[in-house]
Amino acid sequence: MAGILERSGAFRVLRKLAPRIARTPAADVPTRLGLFVDTETTGLDHTRDEIIELAMVPFTYGLDGEIYEIGAAFVALRQPAKPIPPEITAITGITDAMVEGRSIDPHEVTAFAAPAALVVAHNAAFDRRFLERYSDVFITKPWACSMSEIDWAAEGYEGTKLAYLAAGAGFFYERHRATHDCLAAIELLARRHPGSGRTGLQQLLERARTPLWRIWAENSPFDFKDLLKARGYRWNAEGIGGPRAWYIDVPAEQKDAELTFLKAEIYQGGIDLLVRRIDAYDRFSVRV
Repeated sequence: MAGILERSGAFRVLRKLAPRIARTPAADVPTRLGLFVDTETTGLDHTRDEIIELAMVPFTYGLDGEIYEIGAAFVALRQPAKPIPPEITAITGITDAMVEGRSIDPHEVTAFAAPAALVVAHNAAFDRRFLERYSDVFITKPWACSMSEIDWAAEGYEGTKLAYLAAGAGFFYERHRATHDCLAAIELLARRHPGSGRTGLQQLLERARTPLWRIWAENSPFDFKDLLKARGYRWNAEGIGGPRAWYIDVPAEQKDAELTFLKAEIYQGGIDLLVRRIDAYDRFSVRV
């Protein structure tokens, strides 16, 4: 029936996400253990808000960008110091009754995450900051972001939210619980996408392996803020990882050209600018 509907051209069928069948990699394909993580929290501020649910899903991947097996998940709930805000319950479905008396043992988290060669999250800039507070093991790992390190627009998607990407790829899942979000994101990494014909993971690994240079336009004249914004600079409003200033991340081959632009067009003279190399070990953390 689903096939008939699709072939009619008048309907598009979304299929429920099914467990991915394990595959054996070719003998000449090196494999690694990845870890997809997702947190549900009491809010957006990693300095004040708390984790109320954590899911970690291990997966075996090849350096060829293929996913071969998905392991058993670690999932746990945690009671925060204060009641869960109603708006968070509305989004996640997690109530105070569900987390009452629950805790997440940091030692168990550390032991589970320790074997991973790569940690991935869909919005790693959010999850990494919460998890590094919870266990130092996440400070020692390279991270990648399935939301920002894949060119979803070039693949034909009009957004980067997980549920939207899943619908665009033709499946649906139970949303806003950490384990389900991890499995949906791994599915997107495993699939080949129409724009490039490559798996999401192939693109993710390529980006994660590429170091960038963060250039700070510190104390730039206010009149040039629109020019900086149009060029791709972002404002570090919180002053985390650097000054409260405009900044941009560029690959090594663009670094000298960007510094030349700033000196000629923004500062209109010679100036020593703050520049820092960023790789997967500190990308998305509070350290940059």
